[in-house]
Amino acid sequence: MAVPARTCGASRPGPARTALPWPGRGPRPGPGARRPPSGPPRPLLLLLPPLLLLPLCAAPGASAYSFPQQHTMQHWARRLEQEIDGVMRIFGGVQQLREIYKDNRNLFEVQENEPQKLVEKVAGDIESLLDRKVQALKRLADAAENFQKAHRWQDNIKEEDILYYDAKADAELDDPESEDVERGSKASTLRLDFVEDSNFKNKVNYSYTAVQIPTDIYKGSTVILNELNWTEALENVFIENRRQDPTLLWQVFGSATGVTRYYPATPWRAPKKIDLYDVRRRPWYIQGASSPKDMVIIVDVSGSVSGLTLKLMKTSVCEMLDTLSDDDYVNVASFNEKAQPVSCFTHLVQANVRNKKVFKEAVQGMVAKGTTGYKAGFEYAFDQLQNSNITRANCNKMIMMFTDGGEDRVQDVFEKYNWPNRTVRVFTFSVGQHNYDVTPLQWMACANKGYYFEIPSIGAIRINTQEYLDVLGRPMVLAGKEAKQVQWTNVYEDALGLGLVVTGTLPVFNLTQDGPGEKKNQLILGVMGIDVALNDIKRLTPNYTLGANGYVFAIDLNGYVLLHPNLKPQTTNFREPVTLDFLDAELEDENKEEIRRSMIDGNKGHKQIRTLVKSLDERYVDEVMRNYTWVPIRSTNYSLGLVLPPYSTFYLQANLSDQILQVKLPISKLKDFEFLLPSSFESEGHVFIAPREYCKDLNASDNNTEFLKNFIELMEKVTPDSKQCNNFLLHNLILDTGITQQLVERVWRDQDLNTYSLLAVFAATDGGITRVFPNKAADDWTENPEPFNASFYRRSLDNHGYVFKPPHQDALLRPLELENDTVGILVSTAVELSLGGRTLRPAVVGVKLDLEAWAEKFKVLASNRTHQDQPQKCGPSSHCEMDCEVNNEDLLCVLIDDGGFLVLSNQNHQWDQVGRFFSEVDANLMLALYNNSFYTRKESYDYQAACAPQPPGNLGAAPRGVFVPTIADFLNLAWWTSAAAWSLFQQLLYGLIYHSWFQADPAEAEGNPEARESSCVMKQTQYYFGSVNASYNAIIDCGNCSRLFHAQRLTNTNLLFVVAEKPLCSQCEGGRLLQKETHSDGPEQCELVQRPRYRRGPHICFDYNATEDTSDCGRGASFPPSLGVLVSLQLLLLLGLPPRPQPQVHAHASRRV
Repeated sequence: MAVPARTCGASRPGPARTALPWPGRGPRPGPGARRPPSGPPRPLLLLLPPLLLLPLCAAPGASAYSFPQQHTMQHWARRLEQEIDGVMRIFGGVQQLREIYKDNRNLFEVQENEPQKLVEKVAGDIESLLDRKVQALKRLADAAENFQKAHRWQDNIKEEDILYYDAKADAELDDPESEDVERGSKASTLRLDFVEDSNFKNKVNYSYTAVQIPTDIYKGSTVILNELNWTEALENVFIENRRQDPTLLWQVFGSATGVTRYYPATPWRAPKKIDLYDVRRRPWYIQGASSPKDMVIIVDVSGSVSGLTLKLMKTSVCEMLDTLSDDDYVNVASFNEKAQPVSCFTHLVQANVRNKKVFKEAVQGMVAKGTTGYKAGFEYAFDQLQNSNITRANCNKMIMMFTDGGEDRVQDVFEKYNWPNRTVRVFTFSVGQHNYDVTPLQWMACANKGYYFEIPSIGAIRINTQEYLDVLGRPMVLAGKEAKQVQWTNVYEDALGLGLVVTGTLPVFNLTQDGPGEKKNQLILGVMGIDVALNDIKRLTPNYTLGANGYVFAIDLNGYVLLHPNLKPQTTNFREPVTLDFLDAELEDENKEEIRRSMIDGNKGHKQIRTLVKSLDERYVDEVMRNYTWVPIRSTNYSLGLVLPPYSTFYLQANLSDQILQVKLPISKLKDFEFLLPSSFESEGHVFIAPREYCKDLNASDNNTEFLKNFIELMEKVTPDSKQCNNFLLHNLILDTGITQQLVERVWRDQDLNTYSLLAVFAATDGGITRVFPNKAADDWTENPEPFNASFYRRSLDNHGYVFKPPHQDALLRPLELENDTVGILVSTAVELSLGGRTLRPAVVGVKLDLEAWAEKFKVLASNRTHQDQPQKCGPSSHCEMDCEVNNEDLLCVLIDDGGFLVLSNQNHQWDQVGRFFSEVDANLMLALYNNSFYTRKESYDYQAACAPQPPGNLGAAPRGVFVPTIADFLNLAWWTSAAAWSLFQQLLYGLIYHSWFQADPAEAEGNPEARESSCVMKQTQYYFGSVNASYNAIIDCGNCSRLFHAQRLTNTNLLFVVAEKPLCSQCEGGRLLQKETHSDGPEQCELVQRPRYRRGPHICFDYNATEDTSDCGRGASFPPSLGVLVSLQLLLLLGLPPRPQPQVHAHASRRV
């Protein structure tokens, strides 16, 4: 590259050196001042030692200088390494802090984490916690069965005969348009007073239960009133359970009629629009009401299916899918003359959230054409259920057929595939209004132990797509005590605000008989449930003794996490469980697959593995060693694991007994406590304390200054032996306060930070102390005050040497503000202690570099300048090597960290881009580094992200979609007597009763008025150092735009030193590496189902009982249109005068006892 020549010189090596003070540093610039962004650096007042530079002069007459040779750049790298190491030795205070710990050896003990004992103890504690809930569940289920058996059915029961607290009453009273307000039916509703309870995160009343009834069920029906009548007796059992176990949270009975009675009473969390909550669609109810299912849904898409009927079918299928849990398997197919899957799934797949989403989207693409061929549809369904080469539930098997009607009974198909054992149940659904004979559909269901349903309009969909659970519950009821087994659910979001919970469920059976000697009833009455908050389980796990990178986790039989530090759903869908697989919570590898399988199988185990972990801020990936230990939690389907880094085998426990014995007054009188007081900050540095639960009465605050104030005030009252405080946390905090203060005294206080271009020095400890010196530096301190939640702290523990952390920058945000020299780069390193042969890392220390000053220093260190000369350019007749200082117009020199983020640059205009992914700064060079294996890429998916809500589409699966007749329909007289007109009338009638149904936002309708974001999948990409460790020269080959570059890792740091020619043109621009998190549909589901992850279903299955009575298999329930109704419809549409319809009863008739 020909450029103007400069004078060349040579030098001799000098002695090894320590840190290089920043020359000429006087007082820092005042507010508003700023150093020039370009121009020659200021003169060096402290001379540089002589540096080894081989003669670089070219032959006389040469008119250009060359790209630096490899040994030159290696020499620059050594200078940088020495400078960093020198500063950290002087200011980091690692060695001094080790000495301080040893000097205070009498103040603490070294304790050991024994993984096997720890994990067995926690598993036992969790088992005991859940067992107490199981006993309460059994008392409730037994009582419910006895109460219902003793209850006498009342045909003439009236609303005013029943007194109960309607949980939605207050919200409905506030709504002047509510139908119940207009009918004045509130006479039977209690008005209660409530008190705030922190355990429930809600206002509650402990003397009563509350009742929630779905909006689409008429409260005044005979079935519902009888249900309210007998369940009232549960109130006393709920109260007694709480007396025996005050830690109980929600106790709930979910009835098969849709009634929910829960204790303690609290107002329902009413949504802004329509409330679509139905207990029978909750994950815990579905799991408790039946055994796992293998389901094939077949949909008639022949030409006879009208536009409205097809829309009803699509919605019905989507609602049917919502009745399935992760223990179930499903496939959906459409049929006419032939049958074919609606999606890419060619066999049964797990009914998880992502697979159901694929089905729901695929169903919307179904088109009606051809002729009806039941035989093709059923043969396809039976073939699916007989496929034994795939993972499936292997319990209840069923076929759900949606059709508008037909005459073929396909008896030959049933004889071939299902008779005489009838192991597959057949449920048939007649959809839409039509004049077809429904007898064949009824016969199919009755002949195959199923049920026949009618869905004439949209209002019947939700009820009739979940009633099949009653049929599946028959074998459970007939099995009696054998089926009375408690099951624990997946994690899901509590509808009443508890947050993430798991629920123990127990089915409740109908024990009545129709008469003496008659067969016993085979109806399931409902499901009893008791919630356990995840936070209550977490409290049983060790928190701070495991260190910043140790943790406890638990998974279920599906491999979904129950406990995990990465279980952090940003939004929750009340209709779906929170299903985060262990292999998605962590970065997947073969070792973790093996661990997961062993845990699902209920085995014990221990394994040390080398694996990848994401940093807390999800910008970096580190390769680390971890010890995994796991045991099953007995009496549950859960397994518990413990993860420990090798350096967390031991931990410190403060032993302040000598001090405590001397202090009978409050803890504030303890030695070293004074260094927590703000009055000491000016001389000792600012102290941030981790916001931990040191004492029960300590008021939490997001503002650390306020939290510290609350802490100090409480310590003025609390004595050292107080039982309301956690002595381990409290004593370790005070110990670390004194330890870090001694570091200030011995190292920091006498050093001039400005001389070495440092903005701050700091230390953070396992005990929860972060001390930043000087005090004014705390104004710009943005790291988390909880060291265990600070990315720099956790990464320093996992990495040897010095970890650089540039300020975080998003490509979409404006560049860094460099005013007043406040932008800094953190450099930190762990303090490793060896005490009696036991190694641990109880603290991290570091410095904060002044970005601009170190950028100038970086140029000097990567230059050919000696101890005597100033930067000089080659003369007109010389040929010399370029350097990063003099030739910054032609030579790019940068430091990039192990995540690919820019740390320092010799280009002044790039200083405000420090912290950005380097591909955003120089895409061409970053791609070359990646292609030459300096970096490796790791891609993963975040299934817990939150995204802005998408505008609703016209093909959504929600029950809002209605058929809109065209002008041609209105002009066609025949249309007014058609099934379509009749069905439209039913939709309008339903919509007028529940007018907000058609405007309901799904998120709000499910009971979350604050929901403004929806869950989504985000693709994450991180980069980390590859296999190349040596110095490396390469060329970016691009014709006339080719570039030379050199890259080398800096020893004992997470930095890569790169020197490259600046690009001459943009023709070499290739692909751009992306690091920013991007919205994604996730991995291709059609491929994932071909290699499903290992799982096991529940240990119990009830799908058959020889005494089952299958005679109750469904009857038609619709009514034919009349001339008067059609005239009313015409007037309604033409005049727009909505009538006031009477409430409809949607409770199933089979509920009468």
